[in-house]
Amino acid sequence: MGRRWFERIWGPLVGAAAAGALALPAAAQPPAVAGVQTLFLLSDAKSRSIGPENLTGEPGMGARTELKDGSAKYAAKDLGRGWKVNPYIVIAPGSTFTLGEAKGPGVINHIWLTLGGAADNRSGILRIFWDDEATPSVETPVGDFFAAGWGRGAEPVIDSAVVAVNPGSGFNSFWQMPFRKRARLTLENRSAKALTIYYAIDFSQVAVPANAGYFHAQFRMGKADPAAGAYTLLDGVKGRGQYVGAYLRHRALSPGWWGEGEVKFYMDGDKDFPTISGTGEEDYFLGSYSYFKHDPKGPYVETSYSSAYAGFLATQARNIDADYFKPDGDRRYGEYRWHILDPVRFQKDLKVTIQNIGWKGASITKIIGDGTYLPLHDELSSVAYWYQAEPHAPFPKLPSDAALTDLPKPAAP
Repeated sequence: MGRRWFERIWGPLVGAAAAGALALPAAAQPPAVAGVQTLFLLSDAKSRSIGPENLTGEPGMGARTELKDGSAKYAAKDLGRGWKVNPYIVIAPGSTFTLGEAKGPGVINHIWLTLGGAADNRSGILRIFWDDEATPSVETPVGDFFAAGWGRGAEPVIDSAVVAVNPGSGFNSFWQMPFRKRARLTLENRSAKALTIYYAIDFSQVAVPANAGYFHAQFRMGKADPAAGAYTLLDGVKGRGQYVGAYLRHRALSPGWWGEGEVKFYMDGDKDFPTISGTGEEDYFLGSYSYFKHDPKGPYVETSYSSAYAGFLATQARNIDADYFKPDGDRRYGEYRWHILDPVRFQKDLKVTIQNIGWKGASITKIIGDGTYLPLHDELSSVAYWYQAEPHAPFPKLPSDAALTDLPKPAAP
C-alpha cells in the first residue's frame, strides 16, 4: 500500500546518505514522508488529525463533543463524553460541509473516508482548497477520486502505492499534499438523500520546500470526440508541474475489445502532434493483450489486477465468449495508472488525451475482426492527478448529479 511507495522513494536516498554520497543535515530530513527505512529519523514535525470530533486538528481537541451534541449520542448514552460520541457527520441533501481546515505550513499525508447514508457515491463531491485560493485544486466525485467510480456495492479492492480501497468501502489516499498557509476540505451532497461520512485527515505541520508543487485532481466525463476520436483526460493546464496519474471509468457499449486507443501527452507548445504517445489503452495501464488470460479449462477470461502503480478493475469477470461481442453490451471497468517513479514533467502547458478504438467486424471467431480499427463512442469518465505551481486554470463545470449517477440502458444498434 502506501508503505511500498515510501520505501521506493526514500530508500535510495537514505542509502546514498549512509554511503556518504549525499549529505542530509539533521534538520533537512524528510519528516513529512515516513517509511520503514526512515522511521528512526527524529524531526520537529507535528502530527495532527482532522475528523468529526476535531475539525481543525488542534492539539488536545479530540473526543471533546458533549453527549447531547453527538451524532452517536444514543450509542454512547451509557458511557458519556469521550466514548465515541461523534464519530460521523451527516450531510443534508443539497448542502456542503467543511470536513476540516488545517493551518500551514504542512503536508496532508493520508485521508481515510467511508460513505454511509442513502446518497450515491457520485453525489458526494470532494473539494480541496490550498492557501487562499477561491477555486478548488481538487474537485471530483468521492468514489472516482479513490479509483472506485462504479458506486455502492461495486467498490473494487485496490492495493496501490497511493490509493487503497479496502472492504467494504474503506477509501484511502496517500497522495502527499503540501500547503503553505492552510488547507480546506469540503464535501457537497448534491442528492436528495442524506450522506453519512466517517473520515480522518492526517497531516503534518512541517516546513514545505520552496519548489513543492500543489496537488490537483480534476474530474471529466463524456465520449470520444467524433472528429478526433479521442477523449480528453486533462486540458488547459498552464505553468510548471508534473502529471502523476489517472483513473479512467470505461463503460464499453460496443461489441468486442474496446481499448486499442493511444494515450497522448501534448506539452510545452505541442499542437498537432504530441511529445509522448503510447501504444494502447491497456498498455498505458500496464497490462497487455486486452487483459485476457487463458483458462486451461475454458476460454480466455478478462483478468483484474491491482498493483503498486497500475490496475484493471472489472466489475464482473467475463469469459471471452459470444456475450462479449453483443452489439448492445454494457461492460463496466475501472483502470488506474500512477506515475510515481515516472512523472510526466511539463514547463509551460499540458494536455492529455486517450483514443477510444476497437476492431471492425470483431466476433468470437475473429477477435480483431478484419484487422482494422473502429472508432468507438463508449461512455468515459476520469480523474487526472498532477502537481503544479499556482495559480491553476479554471476547471470544467461538473456534470449534473443526474448525469453522474444515472446509467441509462445502451441505445439499440
